[in-house]
Amino acid sequence: MAPQPTAPVAPAPRKAAARPKAAAAPARAAGGRRPAPAADAEPGWGRPKKPRPVRGKSRDDVGWVKAHGGSGATSMVEAFGGVDVGARWPDPARGEPRRVVLVGRTSARGLQSVSQALGALKDGNAPQGLELLGVVLVADAPGRLPLSLLRRIRVLRSVARVHRVPWIPAWRTGGRPRSVPRQLATLSKLVGGELYGEGAVS
Repeated sequence: MAPQPTAPVAPAPRKAAARPKAAAAPARAAGGRRPAPAADAEPGWGRPKKPRPVRGKSRDDVGWVKAHGGSGATSMVEAFGGVDVGARWPDPARGEPRRVVLVGRTSARGLQSVSQALGALKDGNAPQGLELLGVVLVADAPGRLPLSLLRRIRVLRSVARVHRVPWIPAWRTGGRPRSVPRQLATLSKLVGGELYGEGAVS
């Protein structure tokens, strides 16, 4: 019996060469906008990018300088008056306060920021004509400080006049203390401000 003719086998299709994947496009934010580029690091002390001018009622108003966020400078302004300068040294040549007080917390991070700010001032990385009245260290918690933090404060006292402000529970809730600690009364004499306009000192 004659063999049956076999059907020709079609050649297997060639696989298309893999194309390189295009780089993934950056994700778009809501509204079809591309996300903003990452912000640059915060400028160092004495070298602000675009400082917002701050002026008091007079050139002799005290400028409260924040060593870091949450330092307690806002509470100082509310208690004594003056100008909240922000986290930079003001420039008297631009009409900003020349008499300044540096404010920081008594935490390890706060004391380190105070030290960095004082270092910038000492190294000349600050505007000319500033008069540093002192450093105010606001308690970051009730109770006594650990020995390691007390040692850091001792070092700060060797380069600047340091005033410690105790823990005031009313400040935590945005209120005013019913009786004013004597440390605040001493500080009011230094800055020449009227403490809350009251005379209640305990």
